[in-house]
Amino acid sequence: MMLTSNEGFKPEKINHYKSEMKKRNQNFLIVESEDNSEEYVNFMFVGMYEGKEVVYDAVMYTLRLHHLSEVYEVAEHKAAQHFPEFRRIKYEEDENGDLEALDDLEEEIGLFIAEAIMEIEDEEEVKVKEHVELDPNIDFGIGLDVGLNIEAIDNQTITKFVRDYNEDTLRLDETLYSFQTQDEEMTE
Repeated sequence: MMLTSNEGFKPEKINHYKSEMKKRNQNFLIVESEDNSEEYVNFMFVGMYEGKEVVYDAVMYTLRLHHLSEVYEVAEHKAAQHFPEFRRIKYEEDENGDLEALDDLEEEIGLFIAEAIMEIEDEEEVKVKEHVELDPNIDFGIGLDVGLNIEAIDNQTITKFVRDYNEDTLRLDETLYSFQTQDEEMTE
């Protein structure tokens, strides 16, 4: 008898997910979230973990999005070193739903971060590669963070990932990648 309070290991929960997936003729279920986009999707699937069946709570994102996030983190760190009074910029809305103006310091920090991002990208300081990170210490099931070098995430991509993951045939690209954002925005 497994002594765990993690509901993601309970047979009735696993069977619930399996029957929902079967109804939809898919090997996963999308978790409805406003965070989901063509470059980031949260989904659940059933697989094995240490010989036991479990529900995986996975997020899949493109390497481009992962790179952007890492670059922003480095730029923010540089800003924190540059500005002794640094604070994260919080965008507030007024009663009409419009963004309120930033104060002078926030404006200066924002410009510094934007310049740092361009510099980091030009120098290719940050490089990312495909990865799957497992987190067994979440409240429900097992967490998976999946970064893949793809343009967008669709049902076909998720289906293939789940199949490859469960059949232990997943092959990740070890190449390190760097992306440029300002070029893409200028050409659109």
